[in-house]
Amino acid sequence: MRSESWLSMSDAHQVFVCKWEEKSVEPKAVVQVAHGMAEHIKRYESFAMFLNSNGIIVIGHDHRGHGQTGEKNGVYGFFAESDGFERAVDDMKEVYDHIKGQYPELPVFLMGHSMGSFLVRRFVQRFQVKLAGVILSGTGGNPGFILKIAKKLAKIQVKKWGNRAESPFLQKLTTGSYNKKFKNANTKYEWLTRDSEQVTTYLNDPYCGKVGTTGFFQDLYYGLDMIHRDEEIAKIDKNLPFFLFSGDMDPVGSYTKGVNEMIKQLRKHDIKHIDFKFYENGRHEMLNEVNREAVCEDIYQWMKKNVNLH
Repeated sequence: MRSESWLSMSDAHQVFVCKWEEKSVEPKAVVQVAHGMAEHIKRYESFAMFLNSNGIIVIGHDHRGHGQTGEKNGVYGFFAESDGFERAVDDMKEVYDHIKGQYPELPVFLMGHSMGSFLVRRFVQRFQVKLAGVILSGTGGNPGFILKIAKKLAKIQVKKWGNRAESPFLQKLTTGSYNKKFKNANTKYEWLTRDSEQVTTYLNDPYCGKVGTTGFFQDLYYGLDMIHRDEEIAKIDKNLPFFLFSGDMDPVGSYTKGVNEMIKQLRKHDIKHIDFKFYENGRHEMLNEVNREAVCEDIYQWMKKNVNLH
């Protein structure tokens, strides 16, 4: 069962929070979910209900500039006037604190998809809190030289148009090439999943596919830079268990190359417990893929391995 609420952040910004909980089942754990760019938390409903049936509560919020949070605050595709990426991570920490206040005894897993995975990666660099594990869906590696160029271009655009102007140019620079590998593409979003019904649902969702602002892309590129810095990765708890999963046809993870690079970097910093799974022919949104039931089961089994959920 889903319940909805508004949570006031430390800077008085209101964020939209969803909680999925099966009242008839004794809860064993909580998963806090961070959604991706140009989408929103309610897209995780079927995944949340699967976890609920196994006694796991799911809680997540619409990031600033996204979904109902963006709608209520009157601005889409924008994080904050300054340090927007860090502010979005602060929000996740405040939601985490809210969860711990409600369920002090339950283990908490932190899960992020795509942009949400970047926010989660920054979270565990900045905050040494008690987590049962980290789950990263559709994450990516270091864009390297391209990122340097992108940062410069974003800076120019912010200067020229202001930080709240929509930037189709930076949107295209960031995600424009993602559909190229997929033949017979009818939309711009075949890279998300092989399930054409899910692509149609995404296209028809008023909260999905919004164009980000110049300021948003500047923040995103800042975040991508930070999460790949060795000195920041060194701050992560060495005993924190990680589970990464991606489709092997996911362009965000450079068709597994970027994800493998990230795993290598974590190992270099003595992160001890890293599990990962690449799904054959899977694309970016494995939770919306044709084999999503198997993906959900794999996530649950990994959680069970890390916390006694019997």
